[in-house]
Amino acid sequence: MSHTVVLDTFHGPLDLLLYLVKRNEVDVLDIPIATIADQFLAYVLVVKELDIEFAGEFLVTAATLMEIKSRSLLPADAHEVEDDQPDPRRELVRQLLEYRKFKDAAAALEARAEEAGTHVPRQEPPEPATERGPKVRAVELWDLVSAFARLMRETQSHQPATILVDDTPQHVYEAQLRERVAANGGRLPFRDAFQPPYHKARLIGIFLAVLELIRHRGLGLDQPDPEGEIYLVEAGAPGEPDDAPGE
Repeated sequence: MSHTVVLDTFHGPLDLLLYLVKRNEVDVLDIPIATIADQFLAYVLVVKELDIEFAGEFLVTAATLMEIKSRSLLPADAHEVEDDQPDPRRELVRQLLEYRKFKDAAAALEARAEEAGTHVPRQEPPEPATERGPKVRAVELWDLVSAFARLMRETQSHQPATILVDDTPQHVYEAQLRERVAANGGRLPFRDAFQPPYHKARLIGIFLAVLELIRHRGLGLDQPDPEGEIYLVEAGAPGEPDDAPGE
């Protein structure tokens, strides 16, 4: 399949873990490993479909989570035997706290830079700017992956078990997505970006095109309600945030 995409937008397994911790509204210091591990593995399956090599580091973290989960299921006397062994849970929490510290610092610096960008030297008053619409709600890219996973499950259950090859160039999908969003008034439900036939190679090709357009500011995302429908919106459309989602 002739699609190329840079998946570093997702930042890595620690970024996904922090997203799951936030979504489940739990404390980093008291993560319910059994629940988080199962959810993490569900996301890893989607990442693996997109890029097997990139999924490698996610699988390492998934193995750590499964080790921690298995330890939590052992009887109390077994823990006494393992007291002299390194605690993978403690190390994982340490990494998460450190990652969150740097991520928060990066967000603060980005906010400072955005604020500084609004300062201009004294000059004649500019022409009144056209009023923009309400600012859209920022969308985590992991929310987008979750929506794609649901789409894959629903559509693949109705498809015959036939392996099909999709040789459509990615730039063709990108152009089609731009046209469809524009034709829909600059706002297209994420699910409507995918049209039949719903074979796996085609679905992945379209999703990678969505990621590339978002990465290069060709399209934006909006999610009016938490856990609700995600929309693809035109870049520069009224109300679209200036920053790429999830970064």
